[in-house]
Amino acid sequence: MFFRKISFLFLLFLFVSNGLYGMDFSKKATAKPVLVQQGSKKAYCPVCGMNLKMFYKTSYTAKLNDGTKRQYCSMRCLVVDMNTHTVDTNSIEVVDAKTQKLIDAKTAYYVVGSKIKGTMSRVSKFAFASKEDAKEFVQHYKGKIVDFNRALDMAKKSLNTDIEMINKKKSKKIYPMGKKIFVKMCKKDIDLKNYNAINELKADIKNNSLCKHLKEKQLQALALYLWEVKRLKNKIKKDDIVISKDEKCPVCGMFVYKYPKWGTQIIYISKSKIQHLSFDGVKDMMKFYFEPEYFLKKSNFEKKNIKKILIRDYYTQEVIDARDAYFVVGSDIYGPMGDELIGFKNKESARRFLIDHRGKKILKFDEILLKDLLNYWNIK
Repeated sequence: MFFRKISFLFLLFLFVSNGLYGMDFSKKATAKPVLVQQGSKKAYCPVCGMNLKMFYKTSYTAKLNDGTKRQYCSMRCLVVDMNTHTVDTNSIEVVDAKTQKLIDAKTAYYVVGSKIKGTMSRVSKFAFASKEDAKEFVQHYKGKIVDFNRALDMAKKSLNTDIEMINKKKSKKIYPMGKKIFVKMCKKDIDLKNYNAINELKADIKNNSLCKHLKEKQLQALALYLWEVKRLKNKIKKDDIVISKDEKCPVCGMFVYKYPKWGTQIIYISKSKIQHLSFDGVKDMMKFYFEPEYFLKKSNFEKKNIKKILIRDYYTQEVIDARDAYFVVGSDIYGPMGDELIGFKNKESARRFLIDHRGKKILKFDEILLKDLLNYWNIK
């Protein structure tokens, strides 16, 4: 009995001396977490919807310029919000991974690249109020110590690859899971226009019986599916090409609004937002489609994220998706940039135009090749 007591006290001593750095280190809050957002949404990250209590030791708080308080599960989500809102950088606080208190993010010491898995990022980032605590963490979990500016710069530079990594996981597992849950367990009249952020949606689902009882993992998958898949599909309006006066063709630099009959658009998703690019004709659009990295060297544009490619039927001016259209090449009709691909909704219209205007060929979208364009028009 005596030796059992000694053994227990020894193990207790080891646990206390190791602080929070036992073998089972967790990002979960082990003390009462400080949640700064208002209402039931305060428990969730406004960018990704993650449960803040589950990722409390990597969480941040900040104020938008209008005074709204936001709390994020990670530096990655803070950076995403900084790209879409005006964040008061002087207001940013971070949770000290040891004391679990909010501290000034700019004065903290950050351990990056530890053995602990990152939150919404390949590279983990944990903050500490004291350098000694950061060093102690490094002894247990490796990594290196940097300041706030360096950690933030790393998060910004890795943002695109982190988003790509997360999106692959979402597309493969999370979105399909969320869709099944929605079909089997939820009301079908959830109006996604009522919410300004994913945390509002998630809180409403949980608190107002919009679905049957869900575990946290199920709730997160459902919220992501509704917010990032179903909502975005609903937001893509009925086909239309609306071009503002400041939009320039990324290929030739011309103002597209001056040529409403010829204007085309590529609609795509970037960082969970609907984006578009406008062109002064199908020819320039196709040049961009084949070589986007040449025209937008520092863009997040990826073909796999294209939702629609919009053009107008030459005869009816109806807006149609280019991927379903027929194109006449080499006719005597010229667009703003000279020789042009002339699009039609149906093949009969394309054939009639070909005959009337001495066209060379009719192509479907998938039959258009860059080398053919170069041959037809000697495009440089």
